[in-house]
Amino acid sequence: MKLLQQLLVAPAALGLLAPLAVVNSPAANAAELNINGVSDYAVTSGGDSLDQVTSVTQFSDVYPTDWAYQALANLVEQVGCVAGYPNGTFRGNRAMTRYEAAALLNACLDRITEVTDELRRLLKEFETELAILKGRVDGLEARVGELEATQFSTTTKLKGQATWVFGANRFKGSASRLRSESTKKFGGTTFNYDLQLGLATSFSGKDLLTTVLRGGNFDGDDNVFGSGGPSGLATLETAFQEGDRPHLVAIDKLFYSFPLGDDITITTGPIVGQEDMLAVWPSVYPSDPILDVLTVNGAPGAYNKNKGAGVGISWAPESGARASANYVAANGASSNTRTGGFATDKAGGSGTLQLGWEGDNWGVAALYSKVQNAQDLIVYATPFVKDHVSAGGVTHAYALGGFWQPLQSGWLPSLSLGWGINQSETQRKGQVSTSQSWTVGLEWNDVLMEGNNAGMAVGQPVFATDLRGGDVPADGQFIWEWWYEFQVTDSIRVTPALFYLSRPMGELTPNGSTFQQLGGLIKTTFVF
Repeated sequence: MKLLQQLLVAPAALGLLAPLAVVNSPAANAAELNINGVSDYAVTSGGDSLDQVTSVTQFSDVYPTDWAYQALANLVEQVGCVAGYPNGTFRGNRAMTRYEAAALLNACLDRITEVTDELRRLLKEFETELAILKGRVDGLEARVGELEATQFSTTTKLKGQATWVFGANRFKGSASRLRSESTKKFGGTTFNYDLQLGLATSFSGKDLLTTVLRGGNFDGDDNVFGSGGPSGLATLETAFQEGDRPHLVAIDKLFYSFPLGDDITITTGPIVGQEDMLAVWPSVYPSDPILDVLTVNGAPGAYNKNKGAGVGISWAPESGARASANYVAANGASSNTRTGGFATDKAGGSGTLQLGWEGDNWGVAALYSKVQNAQDLIVYATPFVKDHVSAGGVTHAYALGGFWQPLQSGWLPSLSLGWGINQSETQRKGQVSTSQSWTVGLEWNDVLMEGNNAGMAVGQPVFATDLRGGDVPADGQFIWEWWYEFQVTDSIRVTPALFYLSRPMGELTPNGSTFQQLGGLIKTTFVF
C-alpha cells in the first residue's frame, strides 16, 4: 500500500493544487486546462518543464515538519511525477479535488513499471476522472493538430497594416492662376487606402528574410496625398500605388539580414531601402506619420530612402556605439548600362556612411550619402531645386540628427532634431550648388488618455541656398503638421491631422504673389 499511501496522503496533507504534469503528450507545453473551474493543470512534457522539480527541497513552502513531508519527498525524488509552480512554491494549504488526484495519478503512471494490486485499486477508484482527463488531453492534441495543419508557416510570421485616409486640401494666396489650377486638380475630397503585409522569416533564429507586399490607390498624378500636390511636398508617408493602376499588390521590399558575430549585421537584397541597413535611426518622431517629408530626420538628401538592389553592413555593440555603410542601386535590376545596372553611372546609386550613438532614451548620428544626380533620389526638395540640379555628377549630402525622450510619459514631450546640407556638382551657371533642410518634431505620449499620442513638427524641405555664379534664390518655406492619435483598441487607431505649407513652390512662386496649401485628413489604421 506504499504507493497508494503516498499518492493519497501527500496531496491530502499538503493540499496538492500545484500544476500536475501530464506526461508524453504531443500537446505538451501547448495550453493550460481548467477542469470544472477548479484549478489550472499545466500541460507539460514531464521533466522538461520549467516548473518540474527533482527534490522536495526546491519547494520554498514545504518543510520537514509537515506530517506528509516524507510521502511527498518519495513522490518527487523516487517516482518523479510532481511539479511545482514556476515561483518555486507547492501551495500545500489548498484542498485537492478528485480531478486533481486523478491528474496526479495519471502523471505517475508513466513512471511505474509494475502494476500492483494497490495500483489497480487506484485506477478503478479514479476510472471516471482519468477518462475525463484523457478526453481533455486528446481534445487538446486534436486542436493543436488543426492549428499546425492550418498555420501559414513554422518559420514565418505575418503582420499587416491597413490604412484609410479621408481628407482634402485647400489652396490660398494671391497667385490666382496657380491657385485655380491647383484647386481644380488637387482640391477634391478623397478616400483612399494603403495596405501592407509583412512576412518575417527566420531560418536559424538569428537571421531574417523580410518580404513586404503593398497595395493602394493613391494615384501619383491625380491624388494630392499620393503626388504631394503642385510641389510634391504634401505626400503622405502611407500613400502607395504601384505604377499608374490602383489596387495592384506589389513586392515593395525583399531583403535578407544575418549576423556576423554578436555585433555585426549584413543586409542584402534585390529590393532593400537605405533605411533598412542603417545602424541607428536618430529620431523618435512620429509614432503615427503624416507627411513623409517630416519623417526623414530633417535631411531628405542624406536620408533619401533610396530603394533597389543593395548591400550593407552595420555595427551595433552593447556599448551604444553605432556604425553602418551601405550601397543601393535604384536601377540595379536592369542590365542595360545606359539606363541602369549595379554600380554604374546610371544605377540610380547612393552610397551611405553613418556614425552614431544610442543611449537608453537618446541618440545622435552623423551621416554622409553620395547621391547620383538626375535620378529623382532626393524626393522632398522644392520644385526649383529639382529643376536646377545638374543632370550630371553627384550630390554630397550630409546630415546631423538626434533625439531625446522622457523616461515617463507626461507633459514633457520627446524631441527630435535633424539638419541636412547638400553640395551638388554643377555644369553651368544658375544650377544649385548648395541646399539645406531641417526639421524639429515634438511628441507627447498618453495625452488625456493612456495610449493616445499627440505631435507636431515644423521644418523646411531641401531648398536652394546657393547657385553657381553666386546668386542666392528666395527658395525657402515652412512645413507644419499637427496630429492627435486616438488608440481605439490595441489594433485600431484613428488620427485626425492638419498640415500647412507656407510657400510650397518656393522660388517658383509668381513674383509678388503668395501661395499656400492647407490640408486636413482623418487617418484610420488597422494593425493585425
